[in-house]
Amino acid sequence: MALEHTPWPRDVAARYRAAGHWRGQSLGALLTALAEAHATRTAVVGERDGVTSRWDYAELDQRAHRIAAGLAESGIRAGERVVVQVPNVPEFVPVLFGLWRLGAWPVFALPAHRRTELRHFAEQSGATAILTVDTHERHDHAALARAVAADVPSVRQVHVVGSSEFDELSATAPRELPDPDPSGVAFLQLSGGSTGLPKLIPRTHDDYLYSVRESARICALRPDSVYLAALPAAHNYPLSSPGVLGALHVGAKVVLCPRPDADTAFRLIDREGVTITGVVPPLAASWVQAAARTEHDLSTLEVLLVGGAKCGRELAERIGPALGVRLQQVFGMAEGLVCYTRLDDLDDLVLGTQGRPISPDDEVRVVDPENPLAGSDDLVPPGETGALLTRGPYTIRGYHRAPEHNALAFTPDGFYRTGDLVRRGPTGHLEVVGRAKEQINRGGEKVAAEEVEDHLMAHPDVLDAAVVAVPDEYLGERTCAYVVPVAGSAPTGPALRRFVRERGVAAFKVPDLVQVVAEFPVTGVGKTSKRELRAALAALVRKA
Repeated sequence: MALEHTPWPRDVAARYRAAGHWRGQSLGALLTALAEAHATRTAVVGERDGVTSRWDYAELDQRAHRIAAGLAESGIRAGERVVVQVPNVPEFVPVLFGLWRLGAWPVFALPAHRRTELRHFAEQSGATAILTVDTHERHDHAALARAVAADVPSVRQVHVVGSSEFDELSATAPRELPDPDPSGVAFLQLSGGSTGLPKLIPRTHDDYLYSVRESARICALRPDSVYLAALPAAHNYPLSSPGVLGALHVGAKVVLCPRPDADTAFRLIDREGVTITGVVPPLAASWVQAAARTEHDLSTLEVLLVGGAKCGRELAERIGPALGVRLQQVFGMAEGLVCYTRLDDLDDLVLGTQGRPISPDDEVRVVDPENPLAGSDDLVPPGETGALLTRGPYTIRGYHRAPEHNALAFTPDGFYRTGDLVRRGPTGHLEVVGRAKEQINRGGEKVAAEEVEDHLMAHPDVLDAAVVAVPDEYLGERTCAYVVPVAGSAPTGPALRRFVRERGVAAFKVPDLVQVVAEFPVTGVGKTSKRELRAALAALVRKA
């Protein structure tokens, strides 16, 4: 079996422990400590089926204990994987902590994922259970989970939040469970997926809690802060940057936003006195527009984090005046490295960069962008654009069960090849220039061109396909699929988009545009590799 977790070298791990980065605390033990320190403070506010729940830290802790006991009685064991597809409902938080108490590994799926993605996550992780909701945004997630369970032999159980079965499970009497090893894997996050379906990212209790603590400090979270999880909380960004966990870490209140639109978010900001939240650039742009006409009081909002995709300077300059907030840019990845602009940075750095790393032990290298296998010593001159490599106390050393990919994604000395093109300034702040990998950043959702091409080419009337990014003022990038039909066939764009959607993929992966062409353009050197085809087509898009 392929290696599930590539550990840090022993001497490096010892150095991180000596520095106080890794403190030997599990995520479940964190909640126990928080419940003791902040028992009666409000921890989580959320809505499900029109009902608002408010749980203090003591109640959140008790719910997590009961869920852990119930899952244990159902037969789930420490170290087993559980695919979690739960949107921003209040149960999301105790479900996570219940799994961590049990020592099981959540495998984070997003509400937008469908059968193709969930089946991949379950198969790749060897999941024994799926934990989901009944319906969300008019989609039957319970039926989806059961269909995936029928597809994947390892999946023995499906638990549905809101069902009578889950209510009974959540009422199980708490029991003592062994605390998992803090240096062991806590959960599996999803990669951006530059080639095909996402890889699984093993994060440990030690490394993730270090990132959470430092994020909370840099973002100046305090017990009277109120964090709004506007984006799906299973994303790494709203979970930990500083996110749900950062807010809980300091004893603050977390408000789970069921939808990220301005009307819903502004209502909750007004009602709950929200002080900080994080969004992606397209959402920031829509909030800026909506702020001018809203009747809701946004005066408690102090900080707006913008990340997930590069925030252009023009938008960055509008955010503060429109919303009355301090902008804080954040750039990071589920694999580890997180950068923030600091709250006391000069305006030019806040508006024009995506921040600097959180840790003094984050090692950053900007290397030759023309060499996809550039090592950590192939540095470009200061201030020039290059490919970003990184390693550090919360950046993984390998993906879960992916040895062939790991050989390409990591240098022999342990640096992660992020696929980002950046410029590094004299202060250490990074400006994100673009992507080296064949990946499209559609409003913060990462779309692998190759995966969408594979779906298109499954159509009987498609001979070849190439998917490229098209600049978009709102989303940053949209997807455009160029398709060469089989001789004598004439598939239409709407028919091809419907075909991709019906193959059970997330809606954000369905091409925004489809162009049916007689043949692909020939590249300057006469080659026809997918990489060069995409580059040639992208050039045509830019000229159009």
